[in-house]
Amino acid sequence: MGRPIIGIIGNSYLLNDQYPVHAGGIMNSQAIADVSGCMPLLVPSDPSLVSVAELMDCCDGFLLTGGRPNVHPEEYGEEETPAHGDFDRARDAIALELTRACVAAGQPVLGICRGFQEVNVAMGGTLYPEIRELPGRMNHRMPPDGTMEEKFELRHDVRFTSGGVFHRVMGAEIVRTNTLHGQGIKAAGPRIVVDGHADDGTPEAIYVDGAPGFTLAVQWHPEYEAAKDPVSRPLFEAFGAAAREWAAGQRPVAVARAV
Repeated sequence: MGRPIIGIIGNSYLLNDQYPVHAGGIMNSQAIADVSGCMPLLVPSDPSLVSVAELMDCCDGFLLTGGRPNVHPEEYGEEETPAHGDFDRARDAIALELTRACVAAGQPVLGICRGFQEVNVAMGGTLYPEIRELPGRMNHRMPPDGTMEEKFELRHDVRFTSGGVFHRVMGAEIVRTNTLHGQGIKAAGPRIVVDGHADDGTPEAIYVDGAPGFTLAVQWHPEYEAAKDPVSRPLFEAFGAAAREWAAGQRPVAVARAV
């Protein structure tokens, strides 16, 4: 049997400000191939091109990646404002429905940054348009200048629930992470368990309560140097293990079994 296939949810861009493309960060594919031990497959995130049923049929799990466009606030019942930034409604249409379908079926999903926010919105949660404008919060955005190493520098701690899902996955109650996001969770969806927070109280790690499969999501970017990072590696390894179970026809019955 070949490697499990992980659908990597791509983003829409204009190449040279003219040519439309679907694209995904190479580091996402490297993390899936090198750490999860799976085959990365970039998904064109547009419901006019692919359907949720087709994607679930050909993939064993999904990586909901980060991306500059934000989930449109209409998806969680709020009005659009300039603070909400850019949008990708086609990705919204695929990713939110796909997340709900995978949660119901138990098919593995790992959310990163925007993907973390998509999991919350898909399960009925809401988002703040700009975390740094909230009293007592730090600036979680990526530094505008500098090298890749500087942009992805480990900048704050995340504390997990003692004995919880992420504590078990990481083997540590407190980890150090990067931070490259503007938005964040306002209200968690009814089944969303916030299992980790930054020092300023910002939710950083979640899963779906009662989901039959792997439904973990993080607000930081673990794909950066995932093979070397002691926080990223166990997360992608656990995701790969869940995908191999799915590919082998094994269906977990509780989120704890997926990790």
